[in-house]
Amino acid sequence: MASFNKLKNVLILAIDWILYGAGTADTCQVTVTQPRFQEADYSAHTVSLTCVFSASGCSSSSPEVLWFRFLTNKHEDLCTPGCTDHQKYKVYISENNISLQINDLTVDDNAVYICGIAFSHSSSPYSKQTGDGTVLTKAEKQHGNGKLVFIFMIIASSLLFLYSTTVFTFFVIYKLKPHLLKKRGNEDQRAENCKISSGRKIFQAIAQELQKQKYAEHWQQPADLEDDTVYQNR
Repeated sequence: MASFNKLKNVLILAIDWILYGAGTADTCQVTVTQPRFQEADYSAHTVSLTCVFSASGCSSSSPEVLWFRFLTNKHEDLCTPGCTDHQKYKVYISENNISLQINDLTVDDNAVYICGIAFSHSSSPYSKQTGDGTVLTKAEKQHGNGKLVFIFMIIASSLLFLYSTTVFTFFVIYKLKPHLLKKRGNEDQRAENCKISSGRKIFQAIAQELQKQKYAEHWQQPADLEDDTVYQNR
């Protein structure tokens, strides 16, 4: 934090040097406010950093807008006020709202972005101020490991479900096996009884048929004898 505050003071001196030769507006006082953090999705290609300022006792002329970038051990002048890369950086001003648009956003753009406001025609030390900086973070693209872990969890859950179902099925069969065997035995006994009963019925039918035939032969025999006797007498 000490190094950052030191850098901030250096930037204010740099602004004084850039805008050297200011006029007389000693009562001019500027306040700059920035959001502390801003996160961009890994799929984002463009991001806009906002900056809001207020000025009192300053001239009615438009202030100079400056943007700096603070990396790990150095700072870069992005727009002072002209941007070093007009394709990469664009500054937009709407009354007291300032925005820095960063195009072709990559993880290399992760840094602290500092907004500066300066009224060039004022000699007041408070006419040139910077914000506390916005920490820009772009998330890296997630690798396929997370997706593989998710798929593995689904497969493991499915196998566990199948295992639980199989164990439950065997348990139910084990519990119901005596009842099923008893039921099957009763059905087999009933089938056997049906077979025996059917056999008896068939036997009775055959016996009745034989009895009928024997009875018929018994009644036909005297007639035949009578015919033979008559034939012999003749």
